[in-house]
Amino acid sequence: MGQTDSPPSNGGKDVEKAAYPDEEYQAKEASIQEPQLNVGGHGGTQRRLRNYQVTMIGLSSGIGTGLFIGTGSAYAKAGPAGLLLAYLVIGSVLWCVMQSIGEMATLIPTAGSFPHWATRFVDPAVGFSLAISYGYCYTIAIASECSAAAVLVSYWTDVTPAVVISVALFLILLTNLLSVRVYGESEVIGGAIKVLCFLGLVLVSIVITAGGAPSGSAIGFRYWRDPGPWVDYDGIAGSTGHFLGFLSAFVNASFSFIGVETVVIGAAEAVDPHRAIPKATSRVTYRIGFFYILGAFLIGLTVDPRAADLVSGSGNANSAPWVIAIKNAGIDALPSIVNACILVSAWSAGNAYCWVGSRMIVALTTDRQLPQCFGRTTRNGVPWVAVVVSWLFGPLAYLSLGSGGASQAFTWLLNLSTVAGLIAWATLCFCYIRFHRAMAVQGVPRESLPWRAPWQPYAAWYGFVGSVIITLVAGFPVFLKGNWSAADFVASYVGIPIFVVPIVVWKVWHKTKVGFLSLSLSFFALFDADGFAAVREGEGYRSLVWPPPAAGEGG
Repeated sequence: MGQTDSPPSNGGKDVEKAAYPDEEYQAKEASIQEPQLNVGGHGGTQRRLRNYQVTMIGLSSGIGTGLFIGTGSAYAKAGPAGLLLAYLVIGSVLWCVMQSIGEMATLIPTAGSFPHWATRFVDPAVGFSLAISYGYCYTIAIASECSAAAVLVSYWTDVTPAVVISVALFLILLTNLLSVRVYGESEVIGGAIKVLCFLGLVLVSIVITAGGAPSGSAIGFRYWRDPGPWVDYDGIAGSTGHFLGFLSAFVNASFSFIGVETVVIGAAEAVDPHRAIPKATSRVTYRIGFFYILGAFLIGLTVDPRAADLVSGSGNANSAPWVIAIKNAGIDALPSIVNACILVSAWSAGNAYCWVGSRMIVALTTDRQLPQCFGRTTRNGVPWVAVVVSWLFGPLAYLSLGSGGASQAFTWLLNLSTVAGLIAWATLCFCYIRFHRAMAVQGVPRESLPWRAPWQPYAAWYGFVGSVIITLVAGFPVFLKGNWSAADFVASYVGIPIFVVPIVVWKVWHKTKVGFLSLSLSFFALFDADGFAAVREGEGYRSLVWPPPAAGEGG
């Protein structure tokens, strides 16, 4: 072939062509073009996602019931300013997380890359724990989306939730057992519906605000004036109540954002990952601003935070802030359409969560932390054992058949998933901090990387500290007087021991020493990442070099 794509030297813009005559590296480049993806040296998933599929996954991943419905209860507790500020804070943390993982993923594009990085750059125990915690985050989220589907269907009919949950689970399993290309196409369709739905809601919100709805009255900043930009939390007046209302919006806001980072995992299975990953990472800035920040701002313009439907617990379109605004404006035809779009988003998000959970299991087999049978793949490169194991957590959605109902089950599952996702964000940022420090210690210039994220390592530190703080305050309401609930406490904080216990077990079982502060990078230097990086010996240290040295240049 004789040519490969060189890295961008300008922070992720289009890459140029460069020739590498060395036959060994030409062979590695040829292997990249094959659909087989040798994950960490052992796996059998395949690079079959096309760039347009990765683009749509990047645009729509994470857009689920959290964005459409979960914002309602957060808005009722925080008010217009509190909700907007909460989304700004969470959005800034996510942006830092994305910059950190984007740089590492461009260098090491492997399926299930998150725990693989933790194993390489921190400690095998942390990689093992991250795969469990992050996989648990998304397998639990399968159940939350299926529970949401049950309450969404109840908007039209009284069919038993068990039927809806069963159908949703079957469709999710079927989609994930087919080839990754089928998964990509399903996400393109589902993502297009979600994006178009959101665009429609934005346009309708602007029309309502300007007074173009049937009701005829312009709203403007009415609800910023009455009841005001802030809401007293749980009857606590003044600045304390306003601050607590702002904090209370963190969990719902975080759940809306969690899942955005999965585009990096998807891009690793793209045909051209070293192009797809930087583009997907760079575009997340616009997505955060448009979908989340603009959405939170428009909700504050069009909906009264005192609206009873926001906290009604219905869980369907009736509690979606935009639908409340549409009803109040006298537009009768749209609520059912919006409910249908939210239902599609629940199915699409469930697909993505099962896919991510299965790749975490693949990562454990890649690093020899699970029996290799869990990494078995079909002829189409689908890790079917991992998919089935990930999917088996979905039936937790049947908890919604209990006395608390689907809405209560959705709330618990939301809290469980959110905290696990925040812990994963913190761990990924710490992986980058170690990665960045490793390069400095070994004397490897960042200019040698295929793509460089801005503001590093400060962005990684901000993402790490922010994720930790949000995790710790997520369950604060149970500590307020008269609010204690054992179930809510467990849902808010059980993710912490789920992350810590596997680390301790791994350390005890393997009798390894704590190495979190160690800068020994033997595992850092011994990989070639399917030809995307090469190892060179030189002057007393091993360094990663990009592009691969031409014949006769190797150290």
